[in-house]
Parts: sequence; structure tokens; C-alpha cells
Amino acid sequence: MKKQAANLRWNWATVNFDRRDQIPSPAEPRTALIDRALVAHGLLTPEQLVEIHDAGAKMVELRPDLAGAATVAAHAVAADEAARRALKEQKKAESAERRRLHAEAVLKRKATDIIFLGRGVSGGLADRRAHLEKLQELGLPVLATPADVAKALDLEIPRLRWLAFHSEATAVTHYVRFQIAKKSGGMRELSAPHRDMARCQEWIRLNILDRIPLHDAAHGFVRDRSTMSNAVPHVRRSVVVNADLKDFFPSITFPRVKGVFQQLGYSPAASTILALLCTECPRQRVEYGGRELFVATGLRGLPQGACTSPALSNLVARGLDSRLSGLAQKLGWTYTRYADDLTFSTNGEAAEKTAWLLARLRHVTADEAFTVNEKKTRVQRPNSRQTVTGVVVNRRPNVPRDIVRRLRAILHHAKTEGLAAQNRENHEHFEAWVSGMISYINMVNPEQGKKLKAQFDGLAR
Repeated sequence: MKKQAANLRWNWATVNFDRRDQIPSPAEPRTALIDRALVAHGLLTPEQLVEIHDAGAKMVELRPDLAGAATVAAHAVAADEAARRALKEQKKAESAERRRLHAEAVLKRKATDIIFLGRGVSGGLADRRAHLEKLQELGLPVLATPADVAKALDLEIPRLRWLAFHSEATAVTHYVRFQIAKKSGGMRELSAPHRDMARCQEWIRLNILDRIPLHDAAHGFVRDRSTMSNAVPHVRRSVVVNADLKDFFPSITFPRVKGVFQQLGYSPAASTILALLCTECPRQRVEYGGRELFVATGLRGLPQGACTSPALSNLVARGLDSRLSGLAQKLGWTYTRYADDLTFSTNGEAAEKTAWLLARLRHVTADEAFTVNEKKTRVQRPNSRQTVTGVVVNRRPNVPRDIVRRLRAILHHAKTEGLAAQNRENHEHFEAWVSGMISYINMVNPEQGKKLKAQFDGLAR
């Protein structure tokens, strides 16, 4: 009995009951005991146990094949992972190649084209459609693409991009800024362009702006015209009205300048670049993060000091001149404009419509995006001194008496005291200033100018 029990323990010890992937054989004593217990307790039927053990026998029979399948599956998984790694590396290489080609394309495009010049100003750079017939009719150079503009200005594309780029805050400015005192009080800021910018603006002025005909009412910044030609039409009038446009150059902003070039026939791309070269923001010098920056304090407009600003202002004001000339002609008045100075004059019954003229003047200027400076609007009658752009026009063109008297006094005292001793206002080039004032008087009133010129020449001798 003890021997049977020992054999049973030994046989049970040879069976691995902890495996979950194997059904124990019914030949094992312990398995047979468990089977009888399962049947006795009604948990399984003998038929079910037979089916279970048949399945176990088949599993044992198929185990070598399953092991081989597992090996094949492991190899397949490893091969799939290797293929995935290879595909990933291929995609990485292809992505790197695309980035390299893109970088090369960007560098090439930057060297040959311009597609961005700053926020808010780059909208038209993609449109290179120019009106060739209109440009040829006006005798203007044909510019459609940024490359055309760069070639005409004799600049490399990167240099042109640098000159035209718009930035709200920049470490480099293309202008030297300084202030001078206004006659009416306050300070006026002037902006002198640096060499390359000045050269570009000079080309634009000579080859484009100076070739466009202006309205006959314009006298400022026009060849063979002056303050004298602006004043002569208003001599001996019963009423002379002077008006002034407020912030004339700054009010002519980038979109208006771009519109001028597009009206001439230039493509939006070329017009954008030309307008950026001719406009600039008012800027303030600040320090931020240890750097010196020039921060924009307003919209891009015509800088006072650029050679293109006067011509562009006349082109922008063509609509204003046309409407005001038509208004003046309808009312029986005469109209001229010298830069931001507007002058109207008339005789007879038309003078009764002065108030209505001033009201219409405000409406028309506002409609043309300008503003009348009410503080400088004057209605001059014959019983007071009537002046137009500094020229007295009561009876004939003349220089104000105080200016003539002052020059006479300077020349008189200079005979005994010397010319330099008369420089009480500390003019930097006093002799040139005196000579220039005499030339101005000679232009307005040759009779007075001739006498003063003789006295000045006498001092030199």
C-alpha cells in the first residue's frame, strides 16, 4: 500500500499541471482521479471528458507544427519590422531631399524674385500683369516683374528687397532725419534718403514721374513754373482766397502712391515695389533689449526730402485740381495750386459766392482724401495786403515791403560796417542768403531787383 502511494506521488510529480497550453493525459493517475471527481460531482460527463482528452491528444500531436509556425511567425514579424524600419529611413531620406530641394528653390527664388516685402504691403506682388499699351503710349519703361524693376534700377534682387522692405521696427533706416523750424511755429521733420535709395528715387523721377503731364492749375515743383507764375493769375482781384491742405505729404499714403503707378499701367507687383521705394513711415528712435530700433509711428507716406515726393503729390492731386478748376470756372473764379497752397480769386459779382466756394472746397478736398487747414484759410480784400505764395498781388506782383526794406538796410549799413556785421540772425551762409533774396526780388519785381543787385555788386568791388 505504501509502495502504491509512493508510485502515485512519483507519477503525479512527473506531470506538469502548471502549464496552461497543455491538456493533461488521462493516463496520468492524478488526471484520472480528477476526471472521476468531475464526473462524480456532475461538473462534466464522461463523453465531454473524452472529447477534452481527444483535443489534448491532437494538441500534443500538433505541437511540433505549432512550434514551427511560431518560429515562422517570429521571423515574419522580424522581417516586417525590418521592412518598416527601411521604409521609415527611406521616407526620412526623401523628406530630407525635399527639404534640401525646397531650400535651394527658396534661395534661387530669393535671388531672382520677390514675393514678400512686409506685412500689409505685399498683396499685389503675385500679380505681374502690366498694361503694355498704356505704358508705351505714355513713353514709360515697361516694368511688370520685380526682376524688371531690379534690372531698370541696376540692382540685385536681394538689394532691391532690402531697400523696399517694410518693417514696423527696424535696426536700419534708409533716411537721415532732421528737423527745421516752421515759419508758423513748430518743427518740420525732413528725411534725406541715403545714397542707394536716393539713386533709385532719382531714376523713378526722371524716367517715370517727370514724363507724366500735370494739370494746368499745378505750379509747385513744375518745370518753368514758380511762386511767381502761381501768383500772376490773381493780380488786381477784388477777392483772393488762400487755403492750405493739412499734412499734405504725410496724407499721401502708400496705397495712393501705388494707385498712381497702377493708373499709369504698371503691374501691381511693379507698382508695389515702386511705391515702397517712394514712401516711408514716420519713425522714432528707441532702445529695446539693448538694441537701437527705429519704430514706425504712423502710416507710410511721402517723405519730405525725397526727390519723388513733389512729383507724386502733383500726380495724386490731379483729381483735386480737375474738380476745383471746374468748380472755379463754373462760379467765375480762377484757381491755382502751389504744393499744398490753394488759391482762388475773382472780380465782380462772383465775389458774392465766396462763402459757397469755401463750403464746396471743404467737401471736394474731403472727397479727394485731403483736409483743409481751417487756421490758414484767408479771404483777402483789396483794402488789405493780398499775397499769394509770398507774392503781393494787389496792383502788380511785388515782394512785401518789409523784406525789401530789410535788404536795403543791410546793403546800406554794409557799405561802412561790412556785410558780415549785418548777420544778426546768424545765417550760416549769410552772403549767399542775401544774394538769393535779391535774385528772388529780381524775379518778382525786376525794377527793384536791379537796384539791389547793383548795390550788392558794389560791395563786392
